[in-house]
This record gives sequence, structure tokens and C-alpha cells, in this order.
Amino acid sequence: MKILLVLDNPKRWPIELDGVELVEARAYLTEPRFATMSRARVLNLCRSYRYQTVGYYVSLLAEARGHRPLPSIATIQDLQLQPVIRVSSDELNDVMQRALAPLKSDTFDLSIYFGSNLAQRYRKLSLALFNRFPAPLLRASFERDSKWRLESIRLLGAGEIPEDHRAFALVQARRYLEKPHPRKRAPKSTKYDLAILVNPQEKMPPSDERALQRFIRAGEKLGLGVDLITREDYGRLAEYDALFIRETTGVDHHTFRFARRATAEGMVVIDEPESILRCTNKVYLAELLERHRVAVPKTVIVAEETRGLIAERIGYPCVVKTPDSAFSIGVVKFDTEEEFEAAAPGLFEDSELLLAQEFVPTDFDWRIGVLNGEPLYACRYYMARKHWQIYKHGGEGEVSGGSADTLSVGDAPHRVVRTAVRAANLIGDGLYGVDLKVIAGRPRVIEVNDNPNIDSGVEDRVLKDTLYERLMRVFLERLDARRR
Repeated sequence: MKILLVLDNPKRWPIELDGVELVEARAYLTEPRFATMSRARVLNLCRSYRYQTVGYYVSLLAEARGHRPLPSIATIQDLQLQPVIRVSSDELNDVMQRALAPLKSDTFDLSIYFGSNLAQRYRKLSLALFNRFPAPLLRASFERDSKWRLESIRLLGAGEIPEDHRAFALVQARRYLEKPHPRKRAPKSTKYDLAILVNPQEKMPPSDERALQRFIRAGEKLGLGVDLITREDYGRLAEYDALFIRETTGVDHHTFRFARRATAEGMVVIDEPESILRCTNKVYLAELLERHRVAVPKTVIVAEETRGLIAERIGYPCVVKTPDSAFSIGVVKFDTEEEFEAAAPGLFEDSELLLAQEFVPTDFDWRIGVLNGEPLYACRYYMARKHWQIYKHGGEGEVSGGSADTLSVGDAPHRVVRTAVRAANLIGDGLYGVDLKVIAGRPRVIEVNDNPNIDSGVEDRVLKDTLYERLMRVFLERLDARRR
């Protein structure tokens, strides 16, 4: 892929980087060869990025041409929004306080060159800010009253680099451009680049290592270059054409920020932020399913002052869920009203609303995987031994789970599959796992999960490699459609 370093006047900063072409900004905007260049990374070092300036148009046209600008228009816009700065200050509070604590002054400016600063003590803070606002050159201003806060952050032009910083900035530019990807790159003939977001430390990831490797092989078979990335690669996200999230998601979590950033960059994303938002909140999901008359167990949403509705409308025993519960965490069974009343104050500390459902014991739950509006796989997840849930959480983080078996979609009950697809299509056209119980012969939706499990030897037991290829083909088709 061609790498272009775009400046207002390349003669003022005559740098030399192997494989990098220095381009005058107006030439990039007006010369036909750049407009027809099929693939390129564009490092935009113009002196101004204000709306409708040359620097703004370099990033804007780069996106329109299918190039990959740094900074992107999304980053340029984020840096102009004070609420985004405030949220970022809160998110980076811990690293910010540690890095700046020794300072005597109550103000401080930090120059960030491709995610680094000259002083080693500020490297983590610099990288965190670069990951939040991916741009080649940044200057962050901090102020302290009772504690340090990020007051502002802005883009720098190449001409603003102090003379005694230029050698360092050049080294960081070279390191950024030459930094190896998280794994060995696929052949350069690949048509698109796909990033799979993972967390190597996650105890219960959505896909195990063998499944991830099968995704990679399936992608490369179709002409996709596939990399595994982690949260530390946020600043490099725009180098890819698509993002596949294989880490447990949450709204107040970096997975949601990855999805939002990738969507803003015009990438193909599974699952996109709207799906994460809709699936991870059980209150939203319950309202959505009820409004569209999708069969669910008896359900009631309660606040602290209306919790008596549980006994009135459902009765005990019942199951109470916090809105963001997952993997059986945040899901509690209460046999009596007295048990619930004793636990209620603690439950309402974290959320003003709770979801209560009738307790219906079954040997297993159905899980129907749905991709792009079509059923993908059908599993039966059995309850953990001597437990009423699929996962049983013990002391010191121990987790045990029940067994599972997989059927072809055609062998699963038709009504179960049809109900699952209908529920998933209310969320979007991504990848979902719909959990259902069959109660009195009728399938009822328990929940719809974004980012469902696909583990080697379980969900792929019937389709094998075809399952991975079907998912990668969806990415390829969507990428081709965007290019057209």
C-alpha cells in the first residue's frame, strides 16, 4: 500500500522515510493521479485542520477516495467537541494522575508525536491520548485544581514542531510506519484488510484460539488480510477496512469505542455500536420484544418503588437480571419475596431498573446463531451440573459450564429457528446469538446477544470451515458493496 506524507510545503520539513512519498497538500487535492490511486495511507501534517481549510480537505478527500487518513474527519471533529474532551479526561484519569503527579506547576502542555513524548514518564499518557484521538501530531493542555484534568487537545502541523524535537518526531514517524502488525501480514495481494479485536487475557472469550485461526484462514482464502488486534491498537484502527469484534462487549467499555470509531471511519463492523447498545441492555431488549409481540417468558421491568409488581405479575420463584448481565453474571434466582427484598437494596445500587422473569427450569436452552438475517447454526446449551444456569460461578473466579451439542439448522425445530431470526432482525443485520426456551411447546426468547460464542468444536461442529467462510464472505460482500 502506498504511503503519502502530506504537508503544506514539503520543502520546510524535508524528511526522508523509506517507502514514503512527500506530497504537497494542494497537489494531493488536485492532481488526478491521487484521485485515482486505489489504496493509500495518508499522513496529514498540514498546519490547519479547521473546517474547509486545506488540511480539512486532505482528510475529507482521502476518505472519499477510499484512502486511510490520519487524522480522520471523525478525529478532527472529536477534537472540536468539549464534551468529548471532558469524557476523555474522565476515562484517562488514572494514567493522567500518575503521570502528572510529580509536577509542581498547575498547568502543563504535552507534545505527542505518533503516540510518544520525549520524556519516558509521559509515554503511557501520550499513547493513551493518541489511541483516543489518533493523529500524527498532538498537543494536550492540562490544568490542576484539586486534581489534574485534560483542558484541551489540538492537532499540530509539521511547522509547529520545535527544532530540537524534530529528530525525535522523525524517529517516531519511522517507528509508527514500520511497526509490525500484531501477526505476520497476509500476502500483499489481499483485497481488503480486516482487524479482529481480541483480548488474550479474557477468561471466557467469544472465540477460542483455534476458532480465531480458522477465521484468519477463511478470510485469507477469500482475499482478506486478517490481523488480530487488541485495545492497544486503537490508534491504528483506521489502517483497516473492517472490524470484527471477538471480545466480550459492553457499552461502558473499549469495545464500544472501537465499534463507534470504526463506524465513523466508514469501516464495515460486526457488530456495530447500535447492536452492542441494544443487546447489552436487557431492559431495552425486553421492551423491544414486547412491542413487536415476540414471545418471551413472563417479564416485568421494575424500579425500587414498583418492585412489588414482581409478586403481583410473575410470582416466585423468579429470575432477576441487571440490565447489563452476561454469562450468567448479574442474574439471580429468588425463591421467595423475602429473599428478593433482602437483596434488593444492593441490586438497585447499580441500576435504577431491574428485569424480572418467571423461572422456568429446562434441561437446556436453544442458541440460534443468526448472521445477516439468516440462521447460521443451532446449539443446545445444557445447564451446568446441579445448577439452574448454563454457567455456574464459584469462589475465586471459578466458572463451570454445561455441555453443548450442535445440530444443522434444518434439524432444529422450525418454530425455534423462525422465532430466533425474527428477534435478531429487530436488532440489525450483524451476528447474533438468540437464546430461547421451549415452554409448553412454544419457543420463547430469553435474550438476543451480540458477539455470540463461536468456539472450535462447538458452534462449528456441523458446518466446520463453512461457518467461518460464511462470516468472512459477509465482510467481503459488504466491502465490495461499499467500494462500488
